[in-house]
Amino acid sequence: MSTTDGGGALSAAPRKTFLGHPRGLVVLFLTEMWERFSYYGMRALLVLYLTQHFLFGPREAQGIYAAYAALVYLMPVVGGMIADKYLGSRKAVIIGAVLLVAGHFTMAFEGKGGRENLTIGATTYELQVEGRDQNRTIFAVNGDERTQITISPEGVSRVGAEPAAAMAADVAAPAVAPAAGGFPAFTATDGYKLETVRDLGFGEPVLFFALSLIIVGVGFLKANISTVVGALYEENDPRRDGGFTIFYVGINLGSVLATAACSYLGMKYGWAYGFGLAGIGMLLGLITFILGQSWLEGRGGPPNPVALKSRKVLGVPFEAIFWIGGLVAVFPVWLLMQRHHIIETALPWLAGVIFASVVGYVVFKLRGSERSRMLVALALIFFSVLFWALFEQAGSSLTLFADQSTAMPSWFNAPMTQMFNPGIIVIGGPIIAALWVWLGKRNMEPSTPVKFSFALVLVGAGFLLLTWASATQANVDFRVPLIFLFLTYFLHTMGELCLSPVGLSMITKLSVDRVVGLMMGVWFLSSSVAHIAAGFIAQATSTATVAGVVTSPELALQTYGSIFGTIGWTGVVVGVVLLVLSPLLKKGMAGVH
Repeated sequence: MSTTDGGGALSAAPRKTFLGHPRGLVVLFLTEMWERFSYYGMRALLVLYLTQHFLFGPREAQGIYAAYAALVYLMPVVGGMIADKYLGSRKAVIIGAVLLVAGHFTMAFEGKGGRENLTIGATTYELQVEGRDQNRTIFAVNGDERTQITISPEGVSRVGAEPAAAMAADVAAPAVAPAAGGFPAFTATDGYKLETVRDLGFGEPVLFFALSLIIVGVGFLKANISTVVGALYEENDPRRDGGFTIFYVGINLGSVLATAACSYLGMKYGWAYGFGLAGIGMLLGLITFILGQSWLEGRGGPPNPVALKSRKVLGVPFEAIFWIGGLVAVFPVWLLMQRHHIIETALPWLAGVIFASVVGYVVFKLRGSERSRMLVALALIFFSVLFWALFEQAGSSLTLFADQSTAMPSWFNAPMTQMFNPGIIVIGGPIIAALWVWLGKRNMEPSTPVKFSFALVLVGAGFLLLTWASATQANVDFRVPLIFLFLTYFLHTMGELCLSPVGLSMITKLSVDRVVGLMMGVWFLSSSVAHIAAGFIAQATSTATVAGVVTSPELALQTYGSIFGTIGWTGVVVGVVLLVLSPLLKKGMAGVH
């Protein structure tokens, strides 16, 4: 079998294999495993880090997360175009990996974080929180005086005091002090003032800089490492699908390891430890990829390697331009991340204009089966936005639900719940894949539209399960058993396995060859918009917190139950509508399966 050397020229030398696949797959498997380790390790902690350390409110934190996730899915469109035209996939992956290493290690610089001050009368106390798990305790500190307190919608109470008794003793007084002086036993809501002091000098700018490095890094790496996997195989190589399956296992194996290890270190010992471990994971991925270059046999090289090496711009080597450009791109992303409302407002409009333009092109420029197939692809992209908007609650509202409204065993914590999805994929993915093959041999495999409808019904059913559990299964602390959150992730993951593996394949099969790249861009853009929509949904679940601690667990549970019920029924109903439409869509696919 022919291969390529470092310069991109074909060679007749026989290719070395590992377990029947090109041995370069080992390098890419390990690189992607460690890259996903870093990404999901950081993601598991991010929303809790924003609410507990920087003291962003849940609504603001989920808006930041949504903007971050949207850009993470948007930037690979640009990174893929740069690699296809100039750099080649391998060099793009290295640039992305270096930026990712820098970004993840930068996340470990915590700064001072936010501070919350409580003023009662003429006395101001600094609120300090001990712990990062569900047993967080709040202390009011003024000089040598340090008092454990609780804050509820009714007011501020000194731990050990009885708010109801204090209020009954003097209903008219907003603050009731103990006989010996010191912190009041109870202060009603209208008798105190809270002020949040932001860490604007160092902590927050560094946080957004780190996120920006990661966003640009993912832009260079995410799409291009998959391209290198494809480049390992010759056209029509029957091992290709198996190679991508092995690669996909690497993604989810890294996710499982990351959410376990980074969550444990971050919550038990400190945020810097969790983020630092994520950085180490990405560094291992970078080292693996660089040291394994020879195993890739020149695959994924630049389209014109001679021009890339010899060309200069203003005396600067052409390849260096992209290194510099990657660093320069971090700055506008950094500005946008600090103004995430711009992303939330502009991106849906941009996506809408692009989507409408593509629809116009399809309707007026194409005819026959080409037009019908493209319209089906666009319809399925539209439905996929709703699925991902619901599914991607995992990193935001479901993580906060785990923290605020789920009963956890002592050895487990809220970010670890993000282990459920990749763990189920590792176990259930091969089973679902085998099921499709078994059904296919009997001409019973569901069509792509039917699989999409199953996905929507399953993701909706997961939220309806949580709504039911919130209303009927909560304990006296207004927390539901962990098993219900696990079952929700199980249903969501089964939905993902119905939609995600066939999504990109559907685009390549239904798109007209001359615009398949554009349609890939629309697919990634739709995923980006889905994260913005996910942010709006997550923000609707928010309730008040003080120093990162929810003030009313009862209200928080009720709010989650209400919003989850609404989006759950939306997913189920839209899924049923798509199921009804699926025969028409299948006909429009014009023989494509």
